[in-house]
Amino acid sequence: MVFSSLYFLFLYLPVVLLLYYITPLKWRNLLLLVANLIFYAWGEPVYILIMFVSIAIDYTHGMLVEANKRKGNDRGARLAVASSVVCNLALLFFFKYWDFIAGSLEAIGLTFMPKLGLSLPIGISFYTFQTMSYTIDVYRGDAKVQRNIINFGTFVTLFPQLIAGPIIKYKDLGDQIDYRKHSPEMFASGVQVFVVGLAKKVLLANNLGMLWDVYKALPTGELTVAGAWLGVLAFSLQLYFDFSGYSDMAVGLGRMLGFEFMRNFNYPYISKSITEFWRRWHISLGTWFREYMYIPLGGNRVSKPRLFFNLLIVWAATGIWHGASWNFLLWGLYFAALLILEKAFLGKLLQKLPAVLCHIYTLFFVLVSWAIFAVEDFGQLGAYLKAMFGMAGGGLTNDNVWYYFSSYLPMLIIGGVAATPLAVKLWGKLQEKAVKLVLPVLLLAGLIFSTAYLVDATYNPFLYFRF
Repeated sequence: MVFSSLYFLFLYLPVVLLLYYITPLKWRNLLLLVANLIFYAWGEPVYILIMFVSIAIDYTHGMLVEANKRKGNDRGARLAVASSVVCNLALLFFFKYWDFIAGSLEAIGLTFMPKLGLSLPIGISFYTFQTMSYTIDVYRGDAKVQRNIINFGTFVTLFPQLIAGPIIKYKDLGDQIDYRKHSPEMFASGVQVFVVGLAKKVLLANNLGMLWDVYKALPTGELTVAGAWLGVLAFSLQLYFDFSGYSDMAVGLGRMLGFEFMRNFNYPYISKSITEFWRRWHISLGTWFREYMYIPLGGNRVSKPRLFFNLLIVWAATGIWHGASWNFLLWGLYFAALLILEKAFLGKLLQKLPAVLCHIYTLFFVLVSWAIFAVEDFGQLGAYLKAMFGMAGGGLTNDNVWYYFSSYLPMLIIGGVAATPLAVKLWGKLQEKAVKLVLPVLLLAGLIFSTAYLVDATYNPFLYFRF
């Protein structure tokens, strides 16, 4: 089940909220655990077993870490953390990467790893990273051990951010799992954020995605330079509004249930460097890798060669986290190279340039990265990149490009403006009385138009099935 579906909006969510608020406080986590499992089982009932395994692994390992620390046995605590990490990564490897590696080996004539044909459990990369953070946080003393397995299970399976993030670290949510406040103001704020996220996903991302699909499916001989850039521009906006829309919906749902989740996007397309872009894009993932991989490797408190090596390792892992395909690894290494260059000398140079040139530099390399990210087949990817850089079989442009450009121009303009803080700044200048009058109208319109789209449309992709 996904948030942008009629079943979720008008069946699952109202029933869960009703039951949640009529349930006594001490039973609400149990209710949420059941609701979470039903949410996940809607499409993949078999993979609930993985949820139970993840809960059991990290609950018991957290207890082992705490017990060894209490006895002063740091070696035992470290072994428990290592065991938890190995178990979690083994689950992730088996379901996400086994067939990928088996297929890659088969391509070079090695057949000792049979392909199993396993379907990928939705959201496994998100909840695996969340559960791994628990034992590490307990070992570091950043979080208290959770002795109530119902509460821990609620953390692992919490439906608002289960399948598409943001990635919530246990130390940030543990206290809220045990006790959280509920208020009409917080609930209303959650509804507002959810509807905004729904509109971003359904009205912007889905429509822009149709333009990207046109150019991704186009035969390489018909692809033009202008068409290649138009297609990847559409994808960049689709991905942003899809992912940030889901993150907004998750934050909104969390507030309706008394939780406060971290912000996952902060207008990344206004960045003036690649370094800044990754401080604004998928913030929860960047924070996770920084705290649990980059800093333990030494972070930036090391020599320049070691710093560059650390960036290479972290970004290779970031790339392959996104999907079991070589293009994701290439995408991660691409950003590693850019970040290494900025650390080495480019960052200082950018500080001396006019802001507009820094924006152009960042957007150029980010758009190229989205082509690498979106096209898995290396032959097709090579042809698409050649087209972007002037070697297009269809020439510079053609009538189809102008047709699609003019047809989607209003949506591209709306998307471009909505990807910046401009609308929020203008909204902030409205007087409080005007806000009270206009806000309910806009939210109701967003919900009605989004619902109408979902009733009528057959195009509603879920971009995170590979994650």
